[in-house]
Amino acid sequence: MSAWLGTEPLSLGRVTLRPLVSDDADALARVVGDPGRFRWAGVPSDLESSRRWLDTARADPSYRVAYAVIDNTDGRLVGSTSYYEIDPYNLAATIGYTFYAEDVQGTTINPTAKFLLMRHAFEDCGAVRLVWHTHEHNAQSRAAIAKLGATFEGLLRKHRRFGDGWRTTAQYAMTDDDWPTARAGLMERISG
Repeated sequence: MSAWLGTEPLSLGRVTLRPLVSDDADALARVVGDPGRFRWAGVPSDLESSRRWLDTARADPSYRVAYAVIDNTDGRLVGSTSYYEIDPYNLAATIGYTFYAEDVQGTTINPTAKFLLMRHAFEDCGAVRLVWHTHEHNAQSRAAIAKLGATFEGLLRKHRRFGDGWRTTAQYAMTDDDWPTARAGLMERISG
């Protein structure tokens, strides 16, 4: 697994993040419900696609550490999020591959999960930069990333394959210098 960021569970209040395991396939397949809600990213919507998604997510732990997002109020797996493009030399990583069950969207689940990933990277591992990528037209994702305190850095043309073509990616980032202000804002959102 990624030696720099590690793979230990992270927990705060309502949310626990723990590395995804093969046994999560059934629960992960139930998270999405209607895959039409996720037109911007390929997410698992049945058992077969869930197994493939898990295999890909867990294939190279030096590149990606994928977490199950657990709602501690009922113990249910409600989504997934990951570190990827892990760069221990430059103390940088990207956060993404995130999706949630519809009933937890707009709750404290996402800001808490992102807080846990950011706190761990910046405070425990000495990260100096975290990055987020999303489709340029994914307004919901872009707003959520901005609310974390990340700064929009620009558009990356033909950055990722998307369906049978290419997507332009909106890139956001946060540095360790930005973290104290973002941390305070996230704590307010989580506890509010």
